[in-house]
Amino acid sequence: MTETACYILDNGAYTAKVGFSSAEPKVVPNCIMKAKSERRRPFIGSQIDECRDASGLFYILPFQKGFLINWDTQKTVWDYMFSKECCPVNFNETPLIVTEPLYNFASIQEAMTEIFFEEYECQSLLRINATDLADYHYRKTHNDNECTLVVDSGYSFTYIVPYINGKKYREGIRRIDVGGKVLTNHLKEILSYRQLNVMDETYVINQAKEDSCFVSQDFKADMDIARKRGEENTIVKDYVLPDYTTIRRGFLRDVVKPDEELEQQTLRLNNERFTIPELLFHPSDVGIPQMGIPEAIMHSINSCPEENMESLLDNIVLYGGNVLFSGFPDRVYNDVRSLALDHFDVSVTAAENPLTYPWEGGKLLFRNPDFYSFCVTKEEYEEEGKALTFERFDI
Repeated sequence: MTETACYILDNGAYTAKVGFSSAEPKVVPNCIMKAKSERRRPFIGSQIDECRDASGLFYILPFQKGFLINWDTQKTVWDYMFSKECCPVNFNETPLIVTEPLYNFASIQEAMTEIFFEEYECQSLLRINATDLADYHYRKTHNDNECTLVVDSGYSFTYIVPYINGKKYREGIRRIDVGGKVLTNHLKEILSYRQLNVMDETYVINQAKEDSCFVSQDFKADMDIARKRGEENTIVKDYVLPDYTTIRRGFLRDVVKPDEELEQQTLRLNNERFTIPELLFHPSDVGIPQMGIPEAIMHSINSCPEENMESLLDNIVLYGGNVLFSGFPDRVYNDVRSLALDHFDVSVTAAENPLTYPWEGGKLLFRNPDFYSFCVTKEEYEEEGKALTFERFDI
C-alpha cells in the first residue's frame, strides 16, 4: 500500500471497526472468547464464527467501564486484526488513525502511543476521539455547519458532546453510564428470574436483545398492550434459541398456540422487548442516579453559549450500537422536542450505519490536505518523546 490510503482503527469496547480508507471497514468483536464446547481454543475477534457451539461463551474483554485496562487481551486482538487472517497492514508505509475514549487516562494514552510506535513500528500516528471523527463526518456531509451535538451510545456508556466550530465544548460534555452491556445484563437477570437461567449466556442474550428489542414511543400505552391476553397483545413474541445444529442464531416468531408442537427451546418476550431499551431514557429504573439521553442532551446544550444553542438543537447526530434499536431516533427527537423551547427547530439525524460512522469520518479526515499536520511521526516521537503526543492529540 502507498500513502494513498490510511489504516483506520475505531477501537470500540465491544467491536473494533478496522480497515484501509480505500476499502470498507471490517467490524471485529474486540474480545477473546472461550466456549464450553471447545475449552482448549480461545476465539479471538471474528474467529467466533468458527465456534461450533456458542452457548455458555466466556468473554475476556480489554475494556472495563469504557477504558482500556487489559493490555494483554487488547494486544492479542490487535495482533489478530493486523494479521493476514483479518486485515493485514504494513505500518512502515501506512499512516494510522486510532480512536480512544474521551478523557482517557494519561497512562493509557502513553501505553497506546508506545505500543504503536515501538512494537508495531508505526511511522505516522493520529490518536483521536471517535466523537471528533463523528463530528467531522457530520460537518463534511452537512455543508460545514458551525455546531454539532454528537450522541455516542455504545457498549459501555452514552456520551453527549457539543462541538462548536469543530472544537468540543468541554463544559457541555455529559456521560451516562448506560450502554449495551447494562441492557444485556439486565435482560439476562429478568429472563433468569422469570423463565430460564441464562446468566451464563451473554452471547445468545445479546443477540436476543438485538433481534427483539425496540424503543417505545408511548411507554404507558405499550405497557397496557403487554398486559392483554391472546391476540390483543401484539407485543408478545417467542424467541427461538439457537441449538447450533440447525439454528446458528435465534429469531423471533409469533407465540406458539397451546396445541402446536415446537421442537426448539424458546424464551417468551413480552414487555422486556421495550422496557430494556427504556433504561437509556430512564437509567434510574436500575438504580443509576443519572439523567436519560433527552434530558442530558438539553442539559448539555443549556451549558453551551446562548448564541450556539439553536444551531446545536438543529444538528443532533446519533451513532453507536444502541441507535440500531427500532424507534430510537424518533424517541430522542420527540423527547428533545418536548423539552426544547417552541421557537427552536430540532433536528435529529441517525447515522446511516451507526457502527461505522466515526470510521467513515476518519476516511474523510485522511482526505484533508492538513491531515499530516495532525499526526505525530515516529521520528518526532523519538526526538521529543511522549510530551509531543499529549500536546498534539487533544483528547
